[in-house]
Amino acid sequence: MRFVVTGEWNRNRLLQVIVLLYALYVAALWLTNALLYFEKMGLSPSSVVEYYRGDEERFLQPRTYQGMLEVSHFHLFAMGMLLLVLTHLMLFVPLADRAKAWLIAVPFLSAGLDEGAGWLVRFGHPAFAALKVAGFLLLQGSLALLVGLSVWAVFRGSGQNYAGAGDDGEDDD
Repeated sequence: MRFVVTGEWNRNRLLQVIVLLYALYVAALWLTNALLYFEKMGLSPSSVVEYYRGDEERFLQPRTYQGMLEVSHFHLFAMGMLLLVLTHLMLFVPLADRAKAWLIAVPFLSAGLDEGAGWLVRFGHPAFAALKVAGFLLLQGSLALLVGLSVWAVFRGSGQNYAGAGDDGEDDD
């Protein structure tokens, strides 16, 4: 932990490699997430409604409760872990605390909106389809921003204190 608090993370080559490889991995996840989304539906609310509620003319079955539950179960865990790591890195980015708070809150909220809106469309009302589109776009945008800022912070080349705290004398690396 000392590396990010003292600003040493931008001088530690192995830590830079870890963050860079993680960022590349998340970028691949980001791309496949978009590809999967657009394989199933588009940015129009009608395509979202068709995906979740089915379309008799095209012989598309509505999403089942069990199928959606299985997907949500995995997504909630996986997105939680992904966002835990990415938003944790925001604590050490040299930005104002207010900006950091938004960078931490928005991805979690957008992930919840993205996941929950599908349930609302399927079992609530088709009007919630616009929320699904908004949640997807906000999640994708916030993930891209988190990855970009993480890489920028690590490689920016400054040794300043990112967390705003001085050396407390503890060696917790």
